[in-house]
Amino acid sequence: MSNTDRLIIFDTTLRDGEQSPGASMTRDEKVRIAKALERLRVDVIEAGFPIASPGDFEAVQAVAQAIKDSTVCGLARAVDKDIDRAGEALRGANSARIHTFIATSPIHMKMKLRLQPDQVVEQAVAAVKRARRYTDNVEFSPEDAGRSETDFLCRVLEAVIEAGAGTVNIPDTVGYSIPEQFGALIRQLRERVPNSDKAVFSVHCHNDLGLAVANSLTAVSNGARQVECTINGLGERAGNASLEEVVMAVRTRKDVFSCDTGLDTTQIVNCSRLVSGITGFPVQPNKAIVGANAFAHESGIHQDGVLKSRETYEIMRAQDVGWTQNRMVLGKHSGRNAFRARLLEIGIEFESEEELNAAFSRFKDLADKKHEIFDDDLQALVTDAGLALENERAKLMSLRVCSETGETPRADVVLSIDGKEEAGVALGGGPVDAAFKAIESIVSSGTELQLYSVSNITSGTDAQGEVTVRLEKGGRIVNGQGADTDIVIASAKAYLNAYNKMVQPALREHPQIGDV
Repeated sequence: MSNTDRLIIFDTTLRDGEQSPGASMTRDEKVRIAKALERLRVDVIEAGFPIASPGDFEAVQAVAQAIKDSTVCGLARAVDKDIDRAGEALRGANSARIHTFIATSPIHMKMKLRLQPDQVVEQAVAAVKRARRYTDNVEFSPEDAGRSETDFLCRVLEAVIEAGAGTVNIPDTVGYSIPEQFGALIRQLRERVPNSDKAVFSVHCHNDLGLAVANSLTAVSNGARQVECTINGLGERAGNASLEEVVMAVRTRKDVFSCDTGLDTTQIVNCSRLVSGITGFPVQPNKAIVGANAFAHESGIHQDGVLKSRETYEIMRAQDVGWTQNRMVLGKHSGRNAFRARLLEIGIEFESEEELNAAFSRFKDLADKKHEIFDDDLQALVTDAGLALENERAKLMSLRVCSETGETPRADVVLSIDGKEEAGVALGGGPVDAAFKAIESIVSSGTELQLYSVSNITSGTDAQGEVTVRLEKGGRIVNGQGADTDIVIASAKAYLNAYNKMVQPALREHPQIGDV
């Protein structure tokens, strides 16, 4: 594949995806996802916004040191302190990129930046030149390009390319664009910017109108050769262009697109499950490519056709994106080495023996409750073990729930709080409600429950249930997750996981100023 035919995939799950309410990730979680993205062969991994907080800086630094085959990118506003901080965080990277941005739409320049157009151009050029002190790989984004004046965009892009930006990214920051309009904009910019041939044109589309993937693909048809996207379409507000949808659209419709990616698409489902598990954002069943129903056929006519010839109703092979038979691989007599080996086969590796031991201990507990353990069970089990190792101030020691017809459900719970056991009792409208109230009688978090979601991990009455809980307090939102064959216990685990996150200091000390 020649360079002109290569579509660069820039994944921003760790940066823009993290801006989803409650989706903040720890440093270790970011490294784990980054390694999965590296196995997926993503070209560029945007690891975070180093100036945002010490936690964000440390996460970008850790990803930069852990990743060898993908380029690691840090975001920076077009100001010296942001760029210097990004350069410092990326110092250990095998391949580094600094992504700098400044707003170019009239409303942003006037109301937010309070700068004249000439000043914006000057600041953009200065930012690119400063970033070049740290790396030759510099990307520039005119924030809110979708609502910017085309003449001014041409002027800014020409100037930053001349200053050394090798990638120019056109973001539809507020998801306002329509495919025909956005494609025409990309075509015009490539035609009108005199030195456009010296940079890769990129797009970053938001999904406020449900058009992020459509806008991205239209841009590709008009010459864009980098798409910025996220796993599961995660991201601020309605999210970003979904990586899996963009990649598989380009690969499936080779008759339309004259380019392709270098991704190992068999890793897509594993990445999807990992991101969902860490962030606590379940994937809807009818989600394209990675949803549970993506390759399911209910209609008798469809089933008959697929049995005769898969291509009658399937335009992709499930195996090509990582769906497997979800075969049963382990049971209660399986040993530690078999456990580790199977996890490696499905793309999960441990940073330490402590993590392996925690996951194996949970595996043995699960094997006593569930005879057949499937790959999906292992994914959930490892996520659950990882959650337990992180900041576990409050830990579930025991839970007893009584629920019977005509009686008010009651929960008795014992928690370990900073190593000291405390008991609580509460009545509730149902067993889960009673359990949550019993927990609250001990921790008194003062939080508000915003979301409670349950999904089954595998089929069967002995399947693990996976619960997501979202808590809010003082404008801060966190997601918690728990899994167990007992749905009430899974719910308690999820609630405590969210509580433990809430009582930890926020990773970001201030909100991100601006976005691309």
